[in-house]
Amino acid sequence: MRFLIFLLFFTSLGFAQTNSYNISFSNAEHHEAKIIVNFPEIEQDSLIVRMSRTSPGRYALHEFAKNVYGVKATNSKGEALGITRPDPYSWLIKGHDGTVNLEYTLFGNRADGTYSQIDQSHAHLNIPATFIYAEGHEERPVEVTFETEAFPDWKIATQLKHEKNNTYSAPGLYYFMDSPTELSDHAVREFELDGQTIKFALHGPATEAEFNQYFEQVKKIVEQQKRVFGELPKFDFGEYVFIACYLPHASGDGMEHRNSTILTSTRILGEGGIKRNIGTVAHEFFHAWNVERIRPQDLEPFDFREADMSGLLWFAEGFTSYYTPLTLVRSGIITPEEYAEGLNGSFNYVWNSPAREYFNPVEMSYQAPFVDAATSVDPVNRENTFISYYSYGSMLGLALDLQLRQKGQNLDEFMEILWEKYGKPGNPYTLQDLETTLADYAGKDLASEFFSKYIYNSKMPDYENLFKTVGLKIEKASEKAFFGTSIQADKDTIYISENPRKNTPAFKAGLNLGDRIISLNGTEIKSEEAWEEMIENSEVGDNWNLEIERFGNTILKSVKLEQDPTYQISIDKKASSKAVKAREDWLSGK
Repeated sequence: MRFLIFLLFFTSLGFAQTNSYNISFSNAEHHEAKIIVNFPEIEQDSLIVRMSRTSPGRYALHEFAKNVYGVKATNSKGEALGITRPDPYSWLIKGHDGTVNLEYTLFGNRADGTYSQIDQSHAHLNIPATFIYAEGHEERPVEVTFETEAFPDWKIATQLKHEKNNTYSAPGLYYFMDSPTELSDHAVREFELDGQTIKFALHGPATEAEFNQYFEQVKKIVEQQKRVFGELPKFDFGEYVFIACYLPHASGDGMEHRNSTILTSTRILGEGGIKRNIGTVAHEFFHAWNVERIRPQDLEPFDFREADMSGLLWFAEGFTSYYTPLTLVRSGIITPEEYAEGLNGSFNYVWNSPAREYFNPVEMSYQAPFVDAATSVDPVNRENTFISYYSYGSMLGLALDLQLRQKGQNLDEFMEILWEKYGKPGNPYTLQDLETTLADYAGKDLASEFFSKYIYNSKMPDYENLFKTVGLKIEKASEKAFFGTSIQADKDTIYISENPRKNTPAFKAGLNLGDRIISLNGTEIKSEEAWEEMIENSEVGDNWNLEIERFGNTILKSVKLEQDPTYQISIDKKASSKAVKAREDWLSGK
């Protein structure tokens, strides 16, 4: 649907009236942009203009209208028009003469994949967070001019089509909203692959050597992921651009778009960013296939007025997360040992979580509108009820890949089939489509078992035997005693800093978030170090007598310590030659 809409827009470009935007930054020091819009040939008596509440790639509401003010409207003669507010997100304009000229001020001070930041270093623009649009005119072509007189050194990085000078265009609202833009004095590297240009625009302090080193890794990632799908997508205008802001005043994020991605981090390349930022590059570029073109049907068409919910994020985001470190090890950016070590965090987070009692991966995906950078002020019980669909799907992708490899198949081939069947022709897929395609590829029995046990249910695959087939081993990390929740220090005391997870010693003892620990077995505990020392000196099965303060009252609690449930995944030095060969094939790719 998205692909077909895109083609329709391009076919109509040049025939429909164009909505034109002009944005300038003379007050960037105070994080403001001035925006002027022209909506011509309006046929309806009243025009509703609105700010989006959502953003492509995000699934929650963000209420961008809160940063818009000073809204004025005039007709073609410059005469003021009346404006009313039918709801918090829109403006109703009446009495126009077929033309509405709009003017407003935007405040923006967050550089990430969702919001906009305007300051003297750059204008980092996420389009839904920046531009008002006209309701009922979504299929009109869009033209935008970025005024840079106040900052003549600024260059423009965007997937929008360059028209002339600082003017760019989009075939319609959907493409426009999907086109983040960075204006700054950034550096650019590029290379050609299969007749297309891959660009990397870097805004942030970096030496030539650091940027060159980083860009070489980017090239390896692009080439390696192309091997999975057999080809690059056909990028619009023959170009894909990574837009990176690695700045102390940025916020860490990554956000995929049709022909570009936003990469933001507080880590500059010379201070650990080369190693710590590269994973986001791998994740976001994989999305150029998986989610941008291999597209869940329940995200079509994207709704700019309401939260966009999908039950397929365990695949769209999760399988992409599986390929993130896999791409790095296949590219030689990390070692097999580092890859195996990196599995531990997600593995323990997913399989030691009590949340699987409540939601399967599809239902976890439905939680996205509440967790995907969404904000709320009331406490929640996520420790017990939610597993990120990124991590959950990543572990399921790992299990499916290793299971397929026992049959002489692999997940790379399955992803390529999905690309040919759904992504390349622009056909959105359903949950049933995934199961049917897997059945066609690997057999009905394997597909039925995988989906019934692990997608429609929340069972745990047999990782011990799966890992054994590729020369990995999994074992309990330690025999240490386990309390079951986190503590933090605050002034003279320590307190429980999260909801205890269900069935842990702390949960069974009836401890809660916010409980202040006064003493343990009669000994005052006032620091995290003292607490950790008590853990180290305790054994599984020990009974602790805790004196806590809750709501101003002193309460005694008894806690029986259990074994640490954490698992450790590592390279098996005693693996068979067959398993070692299978691991080498897996971690080297096609």
